[in-house]
Amino acid sequence: MIVALLNQKGGVGKTTLALHLAGLWARQGRRVVVVDADPQKSALDWSQARGDTDCPRLFAVLGLSRDTLFREVPDLAAGADHVVIDGPPRIASLMRSALLAADLVLIPVQPSPLDGWASAEMLALLAEAQSFRPNLAARFVLNWCVGRTVIARETAAALEGQAPSLLRARIAQRVLYAEAMGQGRLAFEQDPDGPAARELAAFAASVASLAP
Repeated sequence: MIVALLNQKGGVGKTTLALHLAGLWARQGRRVVVVDADPQKSALDWSQARGDTDCPRLFAVLGLSRDTLFREVPDLAAGADHVVIDGPPRIASLMRSALLAADLVLIPVQPSPLDGWASAEMLALLAEAQSFRPNLAARFVLNWCVGRTVIARETAAALEGQAPSLLRARIAQRVLYAEAMGQGRLAFEQDPDGPAARELAAFAASVASLAP
């Protein structure tokens, strides 16, 4: 399965979710490749930081921030169980290429009306891609939720009435994610039995259930 994490809005947690999803699948024995399609190269920076730790390399991270992504990713997928694309913000040509390569698109949003409005261009690109690939699946992912706040409930309610629909699993706002990523690690490695590990496991299972 080729999963692309995409949103025109930056800073919504695409890289964090992409790396944790890849790490969980790799820990389950799957062969996983992460494609860093963001010119900022955050996933590649994380991979380099991980090389300075004593942690094993769970998966490969490749930089492919070019418009030919849709032709190159299927070749990578032939030798892997999963490919996870960490997409770029605000670069429509790269976004289109990632959409044409993917089987499933995850659109991370934060609990904020601004994120919902900023998703409009992303949804237009998704609809364009689905006109060529009707079986392309997509889900919103509510990321960085702060407890059971009113804004989180309102954002979830608004997204549940949208197409694509909202992924059931949600990710909370936790300092652990930033701490782990900054050290080239993953949150479930820092605290294997903690709440972040549990919610990430639920997230990965929800995504896997959408496999074509």
